Amino acid sequence: MTRRTTDAPSTAFALALLEELVRLGVRHVVLSPGSRSQALALVAAEFERAGRITLHVRIDERVAGFLALGLSVESATPVVIITTSGTAVANLHPAVLEANHSGVPLVVITADRPDELRGIGSNQTTDQVGIFGSATRRSYDVGAPEGNVGEHESAILLARAVLADAVGPVHVNLAFSEPLSGAGPDFAARVAAPDPSAQTELENPDVAVADDQPRRILIASPAPGTVVIAGHGAGPNAERIAHELGAPLIAEVSSGARFGRNLVVCYRELLGEAEFGAQVQRVIVVGHPTLSREVPALISRDDVSTVVVRGMGIDDYNPGHRVDDVVDDVIVEPDPAAFTIAQAWLAGWVSASRAIVDARAVAEGGTRQAALEPTASRLSDATSRAAFTRSELARVRQAVTRRALVNAVWGATWPHDRLVLGASRLIREADKVVPGKKISVHANRGLAGIDGTIATGLGIALASQVHNDRGVTRVLLGDLAALHDVGALLLGDGEPRPRIQIIVGNDGGGTIFDGLEVAGDSDPQIFDRVLMTPQRVAFDALAAAYGWEYLQVGNRGDLDQALTSGDRPTLIEVTLPR
Repeated sequence: MTRRTTDAPSTAFALALLEELVRLGVRHVVLSPGSRSQALALVAAEFERAGRITLHVRIDERVAGFLALGLSVESATPVVIITTSGTAVANLHPAVLEANHSGVPLVVITADRPDELRGIGSNQTTDQVGIFGSATRRSYDVGAPEGNVGEHESAILLARAVLADAVGPVHVNLAFSEPLSGAGPDFAARVAAPDPSAQTELENPDVAVADDQPRRILIASPAPGTVVIAGHGAGPNAERIAHELGAPLIAEVSSGARFGRNLVVCYRELLGEAEFGAQVQRVIVVGHPTLSREVPALISRDDVSTVVVRGMGIDDYNPGHRVDDVVDDVIVEPDPAAFTIAQAWLAGWVSASRAIVDARAVAEGGTRQAALEPTASRLSDATSRAAFTRSELARVRQAVTRRALVNAVWGATWPHDRLVLGASRLIREADKVVPGKKISVHANRGLAGIDGTIATGLGIALASQVHNDRGVTRVLLGDLAALHDVGALLLGDGEPRPRIQIIVGNDGGGTIFDGLEVAGDSDPQIFDRVLMTPQRVAFDALAAAYGWEYLQVGNRGDLDQALTSGDRPTLIEVTLPR
């Protein structure tokens, strides 16, 4: 049995480390419990009791990792993850990889055995030093605290160094010897509030990464033949650049730039036309494009010059190694005459895109568009009113298609809400059709994996609703992505339950593979088993098991009603055709 004392170096070091991290701005700590990490866990709980952090407890480390990622994305601050030793550490690897490729700041603190217990077959002991390889911005291996003079200051310096490195994930592998936890006499007072008298000559609140390289700025002028491409995480800067250049804006659905007058929704179609795509001469990329083949094909052309604005991910976007330059930002030089010419180029793109959108509406909606004119429902003619009523009734009874689903979820989401899109056919469908709207959209597109989508959405929901009394977080994903992260539905006793809707488009398996060439020349039974992987899970039973509300959507009327459901965590299942 682990011995606890009133003078445990483990607790003293954990207290000093977390105290400095909290003082420097950490507000969320995610914990997966374990014996070796108990000092960190107990200290974190005391900080939450004092109102200085929010502690989130999850039994599954993979869920914990993606929950922390969502919290960090939404709060724009580093989030601490605490785990015990052994396989617990390895379970964080998917979230650490995604954070590294997306530039999300995570502080991963893993407990470990001291040196004398390593390499001798001790229980729950493996080589944790550098276990994440190149997926972390920096890795620290810290020896077990022994109560020596200077350990308090070492913990403070470690906290500052970690946050200075946290432009992505940072790993702190922290050894602990027995006693694994204790309680010192000044514990409660230290946790309750910052002590100004504790400031030392080490004090330096500036933990920004040292930048010894000058920022590289592209000075650009408006010109026809220019397009701005906003990939995942581009943010509003991409819309600003396109607006000032008078250039068409190709903004992926999770770019944070899918709004404004320059937006071209139907960019895939236009990039393939001689009048538009073939005339592109210059491309400015912001963020990480991942949702189409047309964009990398454009950049790979010999006659196109491409400049990429550097993001926070580990790799600069460079399809075909054809990018000409990578810069930190773009400054547009005003040139009224050139801007006027560029706007004529822009107008052609926007007009052509709108024509495609209108043609789709007519093809998919038949006569419904005419029925929805503003005065249609107020017609005095009884025959016209009856026709309008029949049209609306027919609409609500229609089966839900993928396009109808993404449009409905997009339409129900507003600036005070959050939308999280999983890696499935649905995010690609949304990228093809949803109109411009300045809302907060996230997707794990660093590596575009299906894992962790629900946990990420829960993290975003919890962080966004701290001071938001109205917002709802909607997570839209396919059935396999939902099943891959089903453990995230477990919200333990005492854990907050945010306003969140998990919307599962259930088409019975991985139908995204139906679009691959292999689908046409493989044995259908083998293809289904090893790629499509069909499933018949009862999502209503899953929801009941985890204590979530459950709604089943059979038609468009059901969908509209479900998206306005109550404040409790809700799982909405939408049946889709293969």
